[in-house]
Amino acid sequence: MSENVTPTTPSAPVNHPVTDEVRAALAVTLRGCEELLPQPEWIAKLARSQATGVPLRIKLGLDPTAPDIHLGHTVVLNKLRQLQDLGHQVIFLIGDFTSTIGDPSGRNTTRPPLTREQIETNAQTYYKQASLVLDPARTEIRYNSEWCDALGARGMIQLAARYTVARMMERNDFAERFKAGTPISVHEFLYPLMQGYDSVALKSDLELGGTDQKFNLLVGRALQAEYGQEPQCILTMPLLEGLDGVEKMSKSKGNYIGISEPANDMFAKLLSISDTLMWKYFQLLSFRSESEIAALKAEVEAGRNPKDAKVLLAKEITARFHSPAAADAAEQDFINRSRGGIPDDIPELSLSGAPLGIGALLKQANLVPSSSEAMRMVEQGGVRVDGSVVSDKGLKLDAGTYVLQVGKRKFARVTLG
Repeated sequence: MSENVTPTTPSAPVNHPVTDEVRAALAVTLRGCEELLPQPEWIAKLARSQATGVPLRIKLGLDPTAPDIHLGHTVVLNKLRQLQDLGHQVIFLIGDFTSTIGDPSGRNTTRPPLTREQIETNAQTYYKQASLVLDPARTEIRYNSEWCDALGARGMIQLAARYTVARMMERNDFAERFKAGTPISVHEFLYPLMQGYDSVALKSDLELGGTDQKFNLLVGRALQAEYGQEPQCILTMPLLEGLDGVEKMSKSKGNYIGISEPANDMFAKLLSISDTLMWKYFQLLSFRSESEIAALKAEVEAGRNPKDAKVLLAKEITARFHSPAAADAAEQDFINRSRGGIPDDIPELSLSGAPLGIGALLKQANLVPSSSEAMRMVEQGGVRVDGSVVSDKGLKLDAGTYVLQVGKRKFARVTLG
């Protein structure tokens, strides 16, 4: 046969004792998760691993559809790190091949595939950013083009023969689109097949993903059984809502917090989430124990200011992706801005043309995209010069040095000559 992976016959299962260590590992697995399927199989895998000393192979695949990873991605990365700390082998899989197909998960239209150039550009930053969560020394990094490119047309056809159209149409988004008469391209059926084939190639014991990936993860189980492998278990994690508290965190929706963005911005964005959403962020993003989080929540319910808890969360996340010192500085910067103070690291520039109108000045200082936007901000009371609110849209500033502020977070020190 031309497929890369040769079918095997799985050995007879051996029952191993479920020890306290296995129960503790199960508790780590279950924290914050949406589903663990099938849980008895995962318990058996954990017990076997402990008894034999052979680590389990745990896979997470991400398609490099954008150059940056945001906090929503780290929900599954955090879980991967927790399992890595238990001694298991984690595999960070970059879907450079599957990105050329386009994941149809949750889509009501065909997703445009990325070009090879876009994929390569995005993939360059993915693992570097993921290494802020994972331990690079203990992480196996793979690209699914390794085995997918080698399949060829014959191998692809033989792989497709192992899964039926009827089972593919059990997928909700495919069924809904078919019922609505919305086009479904044939290549979209290949995506879950190729993601499932990744599990065969890597012989994974567990695959992680968001709740929107459940169908694809189950395809991996089915294909592993077809190839005579022990099927992987699947672990789905909740999708993290973005800053709007409604839609899932997404760069395209503009409600995301990138893990590589400046510490001050990260801290301020985390403080902007709602008091209700804060607890989900604690559950899915914080490394604090569940008992610590429960105690903190009880204090807030008893009357403690919820902002205190939010500051603890913002400092923890900011310190993780930057440093404790950067988190402290971001907190102070936020306090300064809230009090109308001036941050220490604002841009400085020199401009000519005094006297200069406030609209043109703000535009040339790159604090607004246009003079009309500057006028709108003045009308709303969102412009300050040296700490004083500007109310006159006709204001002109003579030669001198001024601290300009637009909104709460945009500053510039301008010398006008």
